[in-house]
Amino acid sequence: MPEISGAVVIGGIVPHPPIMVPEVGGNEARRVRRTQEALLELGRRIRDGGAEVMVFISPHGPVFWDVVPVVTVARLRGNLGRFGAPDVSFTLDTDLRLADALREQLAALGVPEVEIGTGYELDHGVTAPLYWLEKGGVDLPAVVCGTALLPLWRLYNFGVAVQQAVAATGRRAAVVASGDLSHRLSPQAPYGYDPNGPVFDRRVQEIIAAADPVALVRLDPVLIERAGECGLRPMVMLFGAFDGLAVRAEVLSYEGPFGVGYMVASLEPQGPDPGRRFRDVIAEDAAARRREESFLVRLAREAIKGYLERGERIRSGEVPPEFARQAGVFVCLKKNAHLRGCIGTVEPTRPNIVEEVIENAISAATRDPRFDPVGPEEVDDLTIAVDVLGKPEPVGGLEDLDPKRYGVIVSRGSRRGLLLPDLEGVETPEQQVAIARQKAGIGPDEPVVLERFEVVRYH
Repeated sequence: MPEISGAVVIGGIVPHPPIMVPEVGGNEARRVRRTQEALLELGRRIRDGGAEVMVFISPHGPVFWDVVPVVTVARLRGNLGRFGAPDVSFTLDTDLRLADALREQLAALGVPEVEIGTGYELDHGVTAPLYWLEKGGVDLPAVVCGTALLPLWRLYNFGVAVQQAVAATGRRAAVVASGDLSHRLSPQAPYGYDPNGPVFDRRVQEIIAAADPVALVRLDPVLIERAGECGLRPMVMLFGAFDGLAVRAEVLSYEGPFGVGYMVASLEPQGPDPGRRFRDVIAEDAAARRREESFLVRLAREAIKGYLERGERIRSGEVPPEFARQAGVFVCLKKNAHLRGCIGTVEPTRPNIVEEVIENAISAATRDPRFDPVGPEEVDDLTIAVDVLGKPEPVGGLEDLDPKRYGVIVSRGSRRGLLLPDLEGVETPEQQVAIARQKAGIGPDEPVVLERFEVVRYH
C-alpha cells in the first residue's frame, strides 16, 4: 500500500467478552480460540498498516441519548478487576490534537458531541479486545469515543468526521468499533433465546463482508431489537470513516459458544470511489421513511412538534371519515428502538380519533413519568406508532388470549392494568397477564376480570 498522509488506513470490528481473556475466563477462554486468533491477526494488520493512532468506539463507555462522548482525559487507565483480573491493566495516551479536531468536525457536520474530560476509566469494550490487539503488536495512542442513541444516519456522520479529522491533522489512523452481535443465540444466552438472533448475526456477517453500510442502516428495526445486540451503532460509526472509499472487507472469525455472537472483521481502504459516497444516501433513506408515515403518525408528530416548539395544540382540521368515530388510542414513541414515551386511553375521552391522537401524542412526549420530556430537537428522530383500540370484550380465561393478536385488560375493583398486543418479549398469555397485573398493582393470586381487545396499529 502506498504511503498515505492523514487518512484512515484500516478499520476493525471487535467483540468484547472479558471471558476471552485467559486471566478472566480460565479454561473457558479456550472456547473462543477463533476469536482470539482473529484479534491477533487484526492487531498485526493494524501494526503493519502503518497506523499512528487509534480511534476506539465502545458501546460500554458513556452513552447518551443525543450526544456522542469524546474522551479527552490525557492518560487513560483501566483493568479487568470487575471481572476478577485486577492485574490485567491497560494504559492509553490520548491524542488530544486529534480529539480536538474530531470535535470540531463533528460540530461542522451537525453531530452533537460532548467532551468527557474527567472520571472515565477504560471500559471492557476497549480493554477486552485491546488485550489481544496489543499481543498482535498494537501500541498506539488513541481517541476513545462512546456512542449515542442518535439516528443511524447521524452516527454514520461520526465516521465521516473521523475521516476529516485525521486528514486535517495528518494522522494515519486505525478505527476500531467494539461490539457484540446478538445476545440471544441460545437458551443459555444472557437475554434468553430468540430465533431472530441467529438471523441477525448471519445477515450482519453478509453485510460486513460486502462492505455495505446502506444495508446495515436498512436492517429491520424489529430484527435489531429482538436480536439484543450492542454492535450495530459502533459498526455504522466505523463505516462512515470509509465514506467515498473502495473497501476490502473480510470477516476474520465468527462464533457464539456462550449464546452471544462474536465477530472479528477487517476493513482496508483501496482508494477513492465516488460511487461509495453514502452519506447523502443514508440521510435520504431516513427522510423517505418519514414521507411514508401514515396519516395518524404524521398527525402525532405534528402535534408534538407544535406543542414543544410553540406551546400550541394543533387544530384537527377536517377529520377523515374513517377517524370520525370515538376510540381509545395509544401513542408510543421510540428513539432508535428504545422506548421514549407511551401514553394512551382505554376508553375514548375526545370527540373523535384524531383529537384522541393529538392529546395522547402530546402526553406521551411530555407526561410519561418514566422518561424526561422529549426535547424539540428530538422530534424528527422519533419513531411513532399509533394504536387504535377496538372495544374490549370479556374472556373466560387464558385460553381465550393471544398476546400477538389481542391486548389484555386485567381488573380488580378500581385497579386496572392494560398491555398492548404484539410486544417484544411477550410470548405467552401467562406473561401478558402477569405484566398487566404488575402494572395495576394486583397480586399474582388475586381474582381478576379479564378482557381482551384488538388494535389497528399505524406506522
